[in-house]
Amino acid sequence: MDHSLKNVLVVSLGFLLLFTAYGGLQNLQSSLHSEAGLGVTALSTLYGAILLSSMFLPPLLIRKFGCKWTIVGSMCCYVAFSLGNFKASWYTLIPTSILLGLGGAPLWSAQCTYITTLGNMHASKVGKMGRDVVNQYFGIFFLIFQSSGVWGNLISSLVFGQTPTQEAITEDQLSSCGASDCLMTGGTTNSTEHPSQVIYTLVGIYTGCGVLAVLLIAVFLEPIQDIQQNSKGRTSSSWANLLATFQLLRDKRLCLLVLLPLYSGMQQGFLAGDYTKSYVTCALGIQFVGYVAICFAATDALCSLLYGKLSQYVGRVSIYVLGALVHLGCIVALLLWKPHPDQLAVFFIFSALWGVSDAVWQTQNNALYGTLFEKNKEAAFANYRLGEALGFVIAFGYSTYLCVYIKLYILLGVLLAAMVAYGTVEYLEARTPRPLDTQPADQSQDEELQRSPSQDGGVQTKEPPRDKTQTKL
Repeated sequence: MDHSLKNVLVVSLGFLLLFTAYGGLQNLQSSLHSEAGLGVTALSTLYGAILLSSMFLPPLLIRKFGCKWTIVGSMCCYVAFSLGNFKASWYTLIPTSILLGLGGAPLWSAQCTYITTLGNMHASKVGKMGRDVVNQYFGIFFLIFQSSGVWGNLISSLVFGQTPTQEAITEDQLSSCGASDCLMTGGTTNSTEHPSQVIYTLVGIYTGCGVLAVLLIAVFLEPIQDIQQNSKGRTSSSWANLLATFQLLRDKRLCLLVLLPLYSGMQQGFLAGDYTKSYVTCALGIQFVGYVAICFAATDALCSLLYGKLSQYVGRVSIYVLGALVHLGCIVALLLWKPHPDQLAVFFIFSALWGVSDAVWQTQNNALYGTLFEKNKEAAFANYRLGEALGFVIAFGYSTYLCVYIKLYILLGVLLAAMVAYGTVEYLEARTPRPLDTQPADQSQDEELQRSPSQDGGVQTKEPPRDKTQTKL
């Protein structure tokens, strides 16, 4: 097997194991730790910490430790969060939530940097366009990664094992479901008390998945470093890296693209917090939430692979248009639809369509940032995670204060603004073509890309010079 593909698979399987655990725990926080709102507070704290860590930690850690060991260290923060759930309290869950948040941004920035670098290196060897290989690698990654939602929900369903008692849902309750849910009237919630032994079993399984993820990356992933990181000859300060993250905003393309990660976070927050509660739980009962989440995750994973392959034939613009149209249709339909138990299939159709569109934002956004900001990948991906974390914080922040229809209108407005801004960036790129975008990698990079042993035993690459019109830190 090709070494590049093997490394992509190792990263993908590591993230699959890690987020099988984290995704399952995240979905259960508000149910397992409902006392005084501990679970919701932990999630808010977690994403707030991700927001802060996005500002300065990713470039600092990646340049100091390299992508591989940044991923390993960040994964350990996720394992700590799982351990905190064994004895959940304000003194265990909040600190481990902060720790996870601090590791979240470096984890994703290192993963994006690693796959982007790997894709460009492989493209230079086989004579393909770098962006096509990067797109394909991200498609493979998200195919495997997005399936974590299936396994995480399946594990929790099997462990809890019992069928929750379902209260009778009256027509009056159904009238307050969907877009009409303003949190003044409670939908049907079927909460069930589970013995502590069952919770220990579940958290133990999730912790084991996290430990396996750390071991898999530490043992089998080959280190790789950019020549950009080593050529500094010094370790940048936290303040310098904070400035590097924000100095990249001088690039007007990044300023225009900031709405894409913001929308990505907001739409994920809406699905996890509002669709499952105000539509699924309200009209069907909480026992259907896991099945709807599995439908979303499975569709998301399959479409991630499809888009990775399809983008090299139809272009990323067509993929973005598809994602925007699907989400636009879903938002309008959710505004008009009155959910009812007799329409069981519709709940799964919306979930599947949301996955079709979410796969666009997950695969194409990462590939877009990696392609446009090749020379400053760490800072670019740090900005990306900063924007996405801000989207989560906004979605969870106003979740308990606004009616669902208002949230849908906000989501619609951000989507339209993000697509207009993205279209502007594509227009600017079309007016200033670059050699990397118009030539195969072996023609444009052969003289600039060289392989040599890196300090940590992996491979380091020398990046091609970029056009002077691009922002340089």
